[in-house]
Formats: sequence, C-alpha cells, structure tokens
Amino acid sequence: MTNLIVQGGRALKGAITPSANKNAVLPILCGTLLTREPVTLHRVPDITDVRKILAFFDKLGSRVDMDFETGTLRVHHGGQLNREAATLPAADMRSFLMLVPGLMKLFGEMALEDEIKGCTLGVREIDPHIEVFEQFGAQVTTRGDRITMAIPRGFSAASHWLDYASVTTTENFIMCAATAKGTSRLTNAASEPHVQEFCAFLNAMGAKVQGGSSQVVVEGVDELGGCEFTLGDDFHEIATFLAMGAITGGEIKVRNDHPEQFPLIDRTFAKFGVEVVHENGWSKVAANGGLKVREPFTSHILQKVEAAPWPYLPVDLLPIFIALGARAEGQMMYWNKVYEGALGWTSELAKFGAHAVLCDPHRVITFGGKPLTPAEVESPYIIRVAIALFMVAASIPGRSTILNASPIQRAHPKFVENLNALGADVEWVAAD
Repeated sequence: MTNLIVQGGRALKGAITPSANKNAVLPILCGTLLTREPVTLHRVPDITDVRKILAFFDKLGSRVDMDFETGTLRVHHGGQLNREAATLPAADMRSFLMLVPGLMKLFGEMALEDEIKGCTLGVREIDPHIEVFEQFGAQVTTRGDRITMAIPRGFSAASHWLDYASVTTTENFIMCAATAKGTSRLTNAASEPHVQEFCAFLNAMGAKVQGGSSQVVVEGVDELGGCEFTLGDDFHEIATFLAMGAITGGEIKVRNDHPEQFPLIDRTFAKFGVEVVHENGWSKVAANGGLKVREPFTSHILQKVEAAPWPYLPVDLLPIFIALGARAEGQMMYWNKVYEGALGWTSELAKFGAHAVLCDPHRVITFGGKPLTPAEVESPYIIRVAIALFMVAASIPGRSTILNASPIQRAHPKFVENLNALGADVEWVAAD
C-alpha cells in the first residue's frame, strides 16, 4: 500500500501536458495481438496497467521494446510464441479481458482463471463478454474457476445488441469482428472518445470499422497489418487538473487538442461557479466568485450532476465533481447511473469535516461551504476517488494523508511530479 502525504492550502498554478488515456492505451495494446507484424506506438504512458500487459507479452514470447522516457513502444508478436501463456490469471485490471480475442486468434483457444477484477465500483460481470465470444462462434467450457474458450475455425461474423453500452464489451466485439468472416453489427455500442481512438488504431492496421450513433459496423478482413500510431490526450486527466485548479483557487491550464469533447464537462463545471475557457489548444479554469453551486431555475429541486455512458458526463469524472461539491457553497446531488458500489467512499469526506449524505447506492448529496480541517482518509481501490480525496486535502491548509492512494498510478504517470511543479507539496510514502 502506498500513501499520499499532502501539505494543503496552496493555490496550484502553471501549465500541464496531459498523458495518454489509459482507457485507450490498454485496448490498443491488446489489439496488437491481432497482427503478426510489428506495431509502433508513441506517447505510451508509464503506468502500472501498461507494465502489466507488457509483462504478459514478455511471458508470451513477443518482442517488446519499450522506452518509457520517450513513450515509444515497438511490439512484435511474430515468431514462435508460448501457447501455454494463453491463460489469463486472476488480475486486478479489467483490461486483461481484452486480451481474449487476440489470444484466440493466435492459438485457437485460451483460458481465464478465476475472476478478473478492476476498480471496486460494484458488480462487474464477465457474462456480456462471454456472450460476445459465443456470438462469434467460440466454444465455451467451464471447470471450476477456469473458463476455456476455443475458436478452431476462426471468428464468424455476428450481429449483437448489448443490454448495456459497455466500453470493454464493445471493444471485444470489434476485435473479434475485425478478422471475422463477413460483416458484423453491434447495437447499443459504447462511443466514448477512447473507444473512437481504439477504432482509429484498428483502422490504421487495416480494419474496416465504421460507427454512427450507437451502432458499429465492422467488415471483416483476412489479416491486419502493422502500423505506427500516436496516442492522444486523456480528457479525464485534462478535466482532473482543471478541477484541481478550481478547488485550490489556482490558475492551471492544460493542453487540450479536443475541446469538442468538453461542452457537457464545461457545463458541469459551471454548476459549481467554475468557467472553463478553451483557447489556442489549451484549457483553463476560473472561479472568480469562489466555488458556489448554481441555483436551479426549477424551484424545490436540488442542482444535480448525472453520470452515465457517453455522451453523458463520464462516471469516471464524478468523484472530482463530488470533491468540488464538498468545498462549494450550496447543495448538490450526484447520480451514478452505472455502478452501484462507487459512492460509499463519500463517508471519508466526514473526516475532513465535510457533509455528504449517501441516499442510496447510486446517489449522494453534498452540503458544501463548511470549514474543513486536515485529516487522514482512506481511498478504496478506485483511481479517481483517490484523486478526489487528494483534491479536498490539497484545498485545506495543513498536513493530510490519503491512505491506499496507489490506484492513481494505474492511470497517471508522474502524478506527484506534475503536482509539485504546479506548486503543490505532496509525496508518495510507502505504508509500514
């Protein structure tokens, strides 16, 4: 366990270049298994989840040349590979599920051992993924905690309608469809920016993926080729650093090549009295009147932030807005329409003196604007919750500790270095 020690009360100021989006990087890494030709990726971040997948590639026998200083990865799954390595162990990252299509294509079969987990957001079943693999012709057998999937004759085109617009299930469907015989269609597909970036990568390898609204159409090709691809900026990280500037009363600007992704995010910031300005490839915030919840025009209701699959506000960003609500004058309701276990951490805010009421597994209300004091708080295994607790701590003069903050390292390279460059006083400390 690794903790963050924060000396808060400092206004963060300066400019930040965001890293690539973890949620695009990881499926792209998994997608490299679909070709036997070399692939070169630029701007690969040095995060723990990337290192875990690259370690799996090493075990597989792939050639991996990763330079974390430059962010350049050269990976080649050609040559003789280790068939016995096509078994995925229990892991703490959901992205391992996206290795399944590539491993089935390489070896004709693969296996899952025990449960693959991710952030502790609630029940995250693998059944939708198994349904997708079966749609493409996979033969699925179970023995104890081991699930074996075989596709001896290769993927056959499929049409499928998801009951929920899951990002990883959509990406698994597209990977199966990329080299399937025929044309595949997916309805109720996820459409987040990282899914769009992943599709652009596959098309760079020669796939034929077309998307529109909530439907994806994939014309299968015989083989995918190698390519060179540069990863884009992470809109999660852009929004997160903007929120850090707002909560500390600072002036942070963040490079942002895709402000077209931000209208709803901007409007959500505005509900807390924060104005976001996009100009000349950069985004910055200003809370000129301090953090204050904007009163709704409809009487007798609370102002609210609703999070759900894109194009809603992303649920991954909900914690940073809850942090703003803990500091902002006024009341705000937050509604997580995806996960039923993602809001229990708000009880930790009480240790700072903040007032948050959990209404049910999906909704919480903050009553902000109260004086807060430094505290020792504990983060669950959720990336942006650890960041949200840091944000509150950074806004309070004095020494605070965020226990179990290591999930941040799954998505944000040089997190502490970037913050200290902005004027923060924060450090990683190994737990006893």
